[in-house]
Order: sequence, then structure tokens, then C-alpha cells
Amino acid sequence: MALPLIFALDVVLVGVFATFGRGAHSEGLGAAQVWGAAWPFLIGLAAGWVVVLATRRDPATVRSGVLLWVTTLVGGMAIRGLGDGRVPHWSFIMVAGVATAVFLVGWRAVRAAVVRSRAGRG
Repeated sequence: MALPLIFALDVVLVGVFATFGRGAHSEGLGAAQVWGAAWPFLIGLAAGWVVVLATRRDPATVRSGVLLWVTTLVGGMAIRGLGDGRVPHWSFIMVAGVATAVFLVGWRAVRAAVVRSRAGRG
């Protein structure tokens, strides 16, 4: 997979996470509102991508997905906490952790399984 495509997919999935979160709380879904929820996590994602690129990892691997998930979650929570001066509620941390793991690690795990399956048949 091409690097820009992988990055774009991750960005879109963080946007989907923010949109689902706002929708689950019956909050507005306008572009500015979704952006307000997504940007802290996008900063965390960008930090993870810097690490992935600096260490020359393959960004499509599950291992890179885990790194991106952790930086996205921790970075997003830290920025949100700094914004309002308090640690986000534990339930939000748990839900955000699961959702971002499914999005950022999940597609990579499916891809790895497909690649292994195809290699086994070949």
C-alpha cells in the first residue's frame, strides 16, 4: 500500500471515530464540531506517524498500528486534558481506546491475515 493512502485512511478513521462519538452523544455533526472533537487525536496520530517514519517502519503492519493507536489515544487524551484542565473521564478513555484500536489496528490485522492467507495458498 502506498504511504499517502495509509496515512489518509488513518486520518479518515480518526474522523469517523470523532463523528461516531459526537453522534452517540446526540451532539452536532457539522464539520467544525467534528473537527473540534477530532483534532487532539489527529495531533496524536501525527506524532505517531513521525515516529513510524523516523524509525523506517512499515506503516501497514499491526506493530505500527499499535504504535499509532497508543500515540493517538495518549496524545488525544493529553491534549483534551490540557484544554479543560482535567483528566478525561475513565469511561471516555476506555471507549476511545477500544474504538481507536479497532480503527487503527483492526484494518492492519485484517490486511495481515489476508496477506498470510494468500501466501499460504501460493
